[in-house]
Amino acid sequence: MGQPMISLTNVSFSYRGAESPSLSSLSLDVGAGECVLLCGKSGCGKSTVLRLLNGMIPEFFDGDLTGRVRVSGMDPTTCPQYKVARRVGTVFQNPRTQFYTLDTTSEVAFGCENRGMPRAEISRRVNEAAADLGIAALMNRNIFRLSGGEKQRVAIASVYATGPEVLLLDEPSANLDFPAIRELRRTLGILRSKGKTILVAEHRTWYLEGIVDRAVYLDGGKASGVFAMGELASLTRSQRLETGIRPVKLEGFDLPRTGAPVEHAPMHEMHLDDLVFSYSRHTAPSLSVADAQFGSGRVEAIVGDNGAGKSTLASVVCGLAQERRGRAEIDGSVLKAKRRLPISYEVMQEVNHQLFCDSVEEEIILGASHPGAQALESVLDRMDLLDVRGRHPLTLSGGQKQRCAIAAAMFCGKRVMAFDEPTSGLDYAHMAQTAGLLRELAASGVFVLVVTHDYELALAACDRVTEMEGGKAIAQYGLDAGGAARLREFFGIGRSSAFEAERRPARS
Repeated sequence: MGQPMISLTNVSFSYRGAESPSLSSLSLDVGAGECVLLCGKSGCGKSTVLRLLNGMIPEFFDGDLTGRVRVSGMDPTTCPQYKVARRVGTVFQNPRTQFYTLDTTSEVAFGCENRGMPRAEISRRVNEAAADLGIAALMNRNIFRLSGGEKQRVAIASVYATGPEVLLLDEPSANLDFPAIRELRRTLGILRSKGKTILVAEHRTWYLEGIVDRAVYLDGGKASGVFAMGELASLTRSQRLETGIRPVKLEGFDLPRTGAPVEHAPMHEMHLDDLVFSYSRHTAPSLSVADAQFGSGRVEAIVGDNGAGKSTLASVVCGLAQERRGRAEIDGSVLKAKRRLPISYEVMQEVNHQLFCDSVEEEIILGASHPGAQALESVLDRMDLLDVRGRHPLTLSGGQKQRCAIAAAMFCGKRVMAFDEPTSGLDYAHMAQTAGLLRELAASGVFVLVVTHDYELALAACDRVTEMEGGKAIAQYGLDAGGAARLREFFGIGRSSAFEAERRPARS
C-alpha cells in the first residue's frame, strides 16, 4: 500500500475539562479507497477520531492534542476549514443538523455554491449526485417532509456533490428503520465503487457485512484490534458484552430477557379509545388509534417504519401533545392531556433537545422533586456516567448523551415513561444494560413504552409489541416464540439471509 489517505500517529486528545483523555496514543492508517468500520463501546473515541479528521477539533472542540494527524497529505487540525472541506466530507448522526436550505435540490447544491463553483458546474454535480446515488425521485422536495432515511440520503448526496476524497459517517444508521438502513447499505456500496475512502463510526454491524474491508476496534481511545467481518460475526455473547460490538448476524441474536415473563397480568391498564391527533386542524390526522391497551409491569415495544406515528403516539400518551378527540384511560379513569403530563416523562429521539444543564450531574437531578445523593451516585454508576459527571452534556458522545437522558428519566420517578429510540447510538453492552433497566422500571409498576427500530432491544427488553402503520395501531401481540417470529418477519430478518444474494461492490 502506498501513502495512506488517512494517518494518525501516536495521537492523544483530551477535551477541555475532561477527567480522562478521549484518545490515547492512537495510531491508525487507512488506504485510499478503503472502507473501514470504527467500532467499540460508547465513549471509546470514535466520534473524536472523526472530529480530528474533519477539523472540528480544534475549530469547534477545544482541548489538548498531541501526535500527528494527516488526511490526503494535509493536517486538518491546522488547515483552514474551507481547505479541509474540499477533501473531507462528513455525514452526522442526525442529518438535520447539517441542513441549511428548505428543499432537497438546494441542499445538494449548497456545498458547491459555498465553494463558488460556476452555475453550470453546480448543476452538473447536482444531477450527477442524484443519478449516481439514485435519489432523482427525492429532488425538488421539501426537506421537512422527508423520512429519516430520505434525509440521510440527501445529506450524503450533498457531501458527495462537492467531490471529497474522504467520507466520514458518524452512526449513520442510528435513527433509521430497517428499509432505510438497507438503502444506506446500497448507498455505501455505490460510494465504495466510486473509489471513495470511507470511515464509518458505528455500533450496528449487520448491514455492513460485505461493505467494509476491516473493522478497527477502539478501547479507551486506543486501537485495540483489527477484525474481518467474519471474525466479528463469530464473537460470543460474553465477548460482545465485553467489547460492545453488536451482532453481525441478527438471525442468531441471543441476549436473554430478564424479569417477569410475558404471561404475567399487568398491574394497571392503560386503554386508548378512538384517540386522534393532528398537527393542524387543517391537515389529516397523524395519529388515529381506534383501540389499544398498554400495561404497567411490562415493557411495551412500539415498532413501525419511519413516519408510522410511533413518536406521535408516545408524545400523546405522555400529554406532550393534546388529542383532537378520543380517550386515554388508566384503570378506567379518563385522563386528559393536562392530567397525563405531570405523571409522565419522555426521553426524546432528538436527545439534544432536552439537555439543558451545564453538567451531567445537574441534568440528571433537574426533574427530581427530592434528589438524594446516594440515589444519584447509584444511577451515575449504573449508566456508566461517573467519569463524565462534571462534563457538559453536549460535549459527550451520542451514546453518552442517550444514557444521560435515560438516567434523568429513571431519577424523576414518573408513573408513565416513554423512550423514543433509547438505544440510538448505544453499543451492545450499554444496549443490554438499558434493556435491564427498562425491565426494572416496568417491574416497579411504571408504564414503560419503548419506540424502537432496534430488533435487538425489542427481544432483550420487551414483553409486548404494538405495530404502527399510517398512524394506526394495526396489531398488538406478546413476545413469546410466535411473537418473536412475527417480529422477525416485520423487520425482514432472515429474508435471503439478509444480504447473501448481493454481490460485494467492487472498487473502481
